[in-house]
Amino acid sequence: MDKFFKISESGSTVKNEIFGGIATFLTMAYIIFVNPSILSSAIKVDGAYGALMVATILGGAVATLTMGLLANYPFALAPGMGLNAYFTYTVVMKMGVDWRVALGAVFIEGLIFILITLVGVRTYIANAIPHSIKIATSAGIGLFITFIGLKNAGIVVSDPATYLALGKITTPEALTTIIGLLIIAALYALRVPGSILIGILLATIFGAFVGITKFNGVFGPIPNIAPTFFKLKLTGASLIDPSFWVIVLTFFFVDFFDTTGTLMGLANSAGMTDKEGNLPRATKAYMADATGTSIGALFGTSTVTTYIESGAGIAQGARTGLASVVTAGLMLLMLFMSPLASSIPAAATAPALIFVGSLMIKNLKIIDWDDTTEGLPAFITLVMMPLTYSIATGITLGMIVYPIVKLFSGKAKDVHWLTWVLGFLFILYLIYLR
Repeated sequence: MDKFFKISESGSTVKNEIFGGIATFLTMAYIIFVNPSILSSAIKVDGAYGALMVATILGGAVATLTMGLLANYPFALAPGMGLNAYFTYTVVMKMGVDWRVALGAVFIEGLIFILITLVGVRTYIANAIPHSIKIATSAGIGLFITFIGLKNAGIVVSDPATYLALGKITTPEALTTIIGLLIIAALYALRVPGSILIGILLATIFGAFVGITKFNGVFGPIPNIAPTFFKLKLTGASLIDPSFWVIVLTFFFVDFFDTTGTLMGLANSAGMTDKEGNLPRATKAYMADATGTSIGALFGTSTVTTYIESGAGIAQGARTGLASVVTAGLMLLMLFMSPLASSIPAAATAPALIFVGSLMIKNLKIIDWDDTTEGLPAFITLVMMPLTYSIATGITLGMIVYPIVKLFSGKAKDVHWLTWVLGFLFILYLIYLR
């Protein structure tokens, strides 16, 4: 084991790797409950929640095992927050795309990710997208999923006069969400491992006292994955539909840059980069992420991506893929806890959406807001995601505004030629296809 994972060579121990894997699992296990809760709003078939729970676990476990065994890194993967919301609330519910076709788009996005990783153009594409747009995209997704959490809890409601208003915060659902959010925030501030998961479970218990939690038990048989397994649909009509490729591009854009940022952030924090700041075995790490996305789509879940929560395991001393193997094993054990998952009400998962959303905006400070040519496109990207209820629209508008502002400010030379191409294509999309 030491020889295979190079544990001693990495300056770690088996104990560190095991405890690191456990720490990572505890901090990210909330996705096992949250992801089915979100996706089941779009995938309305009998047995969808249980099937989506299994898909979430299998998609994450397979990708995490691949990361551990192939790339030998302590990075865990699972369906990404934000991308599951885009899949549900924008692609399926707003655009009216069949959920099976949407899964097909996720599958294709994963294949594209695999292709550019194998061909070696990953760095070239990454350099073509403005840094401020990348940062704003992550933050905008954070605002978007926060809005969804507030909406699901009834804390924010529609209003005929002002469009949005504060809901009645004394309802059982709103109180459950507020209690859960306060618990998560307090535990996170105290650096308690698994703070989000603990908050969800305690909110669920509170929900039982106010009448919104129906406890179904803890352990039970593995749910049937048939309702979502291999249900993706790729038809000739969808493949020639430009709107389909806009969906694919959005999935790819968010997944690609989220993965790039997460991998480099985790690697830097653990001292895993080389003298040039590059990540050794980066191609294998990206392949684990990309293949996880396509495999996850076959199981029936939205895009699988690398989790920043892996930093909890790194903080415990994890430095090798053994930690990922431990995390994946714990994920698989959750297959037998479907009754517990089905007991958790939406009001108890809403705090996770709100809190994770708050974490996703912290990098906004990196943007040079004094430079209008950087700040305005970033701001447009940021605010238009929640205001239009669409991640794709935020990215589209930001990528259009960026080169135009640079051009009229005499800074056209700062814009990569591919950014110009994407901006032009997005304009055509808004005019003729949307």
